[in-house]
Order: sequence, then C-alpha cells, then structure tokens
Amino acid sequence: MTRRVNSFFSPVVILIFFLLNFISCTPHFGQVTISTPAEYKRTYEANEKFILRAVVSVLREENMGTNLEIKSGENMVETDYIVKGDWRTKSIARVKRLNQSECELILSVITEKKTEKGWEMRRLLEKDQYDTFFSAIEIQIYREIYKNYQN
Repeated sequence: MTRRVNSFFSPVVILIFFLLNFISCTPHFGQVTISTPAEYKRTYEANEKFILRAVVSVLREENMGTNLEIKSGENMVETDYIVKGDWRTKSIARVKRLNQSECELILSVITEKKTEKGWEMRRLLEKDQYDTFFSAIEIQIYREIYKNYQN
C-alpha cells in the first residue's frame, strides 16, 4: 500500500512544482519593453533558396505574418504585421552565405503591444521559442530539398 502511495505521490509533487514555477513567471510574459528586436542565428548546410522557402513555409504554418515575400536579391523574407487584439507581429529572416556549403539564417520576430503612447516593442519570444522555430525550419529545409530532387 505504501509503495502505491509513494509511486503516485512523486509525479504529483513534481507536476505541482512545475506548475507553480510556470504560474509565477506569467506576470512577466510580454512585459519587457525593448528598443531593438532580438535576432537569433542558426547555421544550415543548404542553399539559400531552400532555406528561404523553408522559412516561408514555417512562418505561414505558424501564422507569424501576412503577405510573406521572398526578396531573392537580398536573400530575405519579410512579412507584414498581423494584428491580434492589442498585439501585432512581424517576422524578418535574412540568409547569409558563410562558405560554399553553409548559410546562416538570422531570424527576428518583432512583437508590439498597443498602448496609449502607440505601439511599443515587447519581448515575447525567448531563445527556447526561437530554437523551436529553427528546428521546424530545419525539417522544412529537408522537405524543400527533397521536393527539388523529385522534379
């Protein structure tokens, strides 16, 4: 009987601990005002066109902007703002060739909150969320390369 209570009790305590930590962080969510948008970088072994196509697919899938446009001459993807309530979001991705086989993707998601003074830039995404985007982009790069070889 004691063994069953202990095996049930441990996961419940751990779950409560994580929930309390998460709840204690929520008041800070979106409260940090910034003057310049955060940029995160990731290096991929792929051609610029595959990376740009992958970025467009992931941004479209995640609804991170409207009017997604690849600017081929600048190796850049930029979206228009998407407005939801008092928040608006815009995404910018730039690809820079590092060497013959590697390119660097620089991703910035600009989030602004409407206030009495106008739109204020806020930090909404942290490094972990950007890492999730980069992982999704990496998978999509492989899909884009596969599509290219199928044609």
